[in-house]
Amino acid sequence: MAIDAFISYLSYEKKYSPHTVKAYRKDLEEFSAFSGERQPGSGIEDASYGEIREWIVHLVEEGISNRSVNRKVTSLKSYYKFLLKVGDVSANPLARHKALKTPKKVEIPFSQSEMGELLNSIPFEDDFEGVRDRLIIELFYATGIRRSELINLELRDIDLSKRTLRVLGKRNKERIIPLLPSTVHLIEEYLSLRENQLPSSGNKAVFLTSKGKKMYETLVYRIINGYFSKVSSKVKKSPHILRHTFATHMLNQGADLNSVKELLGHSSLASTQVYTHNSISELKKVHSRAHPRNRK
Repeated sequence: MAIDAFISYLSYEKKYSPHTVKAYRKDLEEFSAFSGERQPGSGIEDASYGEIREWIVHLVEEGISNRSVNRKVTSLKSYYKFLLKVGDVSANPLARHKALKTPKKVEIPFSQSEMGELLNSIPFEDDFEGVRDRLIIELFYATGIRRSELINLELRDIDLSKRTLRVLGKRNKERIIPLLPSTVHLIEEYLSLRENQLPSSGNKAVFLTSKGKKMYETLVYRIINGYFSKVSSKVKKSPHILRHTFATHMLNQGADLNSVKELLGHSSLASTQVYTHNSISELKKVHSRAHPRNRK
């Protein structure tokens, strides 16, 4: 079946994450079911752009957001590119498709004062979980790594003597991130407590639950959301907002866009530039305060 071959291609050649691969399969199966109802016996390979447009209209009428519809269509477009590559179709019916308009998604990072209050004023317990939670927050803010990257960190990825962290990012792309001395100190404290509390866990993952199991996504989210609820009234308080905060604060302090791109593990500058709107705002304030023409 062509869909199975495409899924294998995404998994083993493109190195997409299991979560992404699952989403692609779901999107393709949804369109296949929709198409099958209208044209019994025909497959996705036979669909015309008109049929795909019908599906798009159906999704919108069902209340699916434009952003989600665009994602589903992207899955279908990628599938047709694959079919074109292997010679199963002669043309991509979505080649000239234009995505639906979506509102600009602006995510508000935590301020430096919020970060300072959390890390300097909010008490963390001195036990295993308290030190672990503080380290998770420090690591997100000091390195800008993704939640999945933090969860999949292994002990061998930490080099305390060189003060570096080896991170395996999207599509198994590896990068080395420098560590701040304060972060190194906290890692040493955490690893000592980890060894004392869970000496026989045998787990290679850096971050563990109190029962010695590898950390999972919802727990990391709850940790971030729980602590930041004490210092911030922002609606969204997530690991991704901390990554956003890292990038914004680095740019605000004069870091080069290319350097931030490398630290974040982005493949192109376009991905990093979404974080620049806040630094531009900061630059405007500095410009306004410092420029002689603005002095009264």
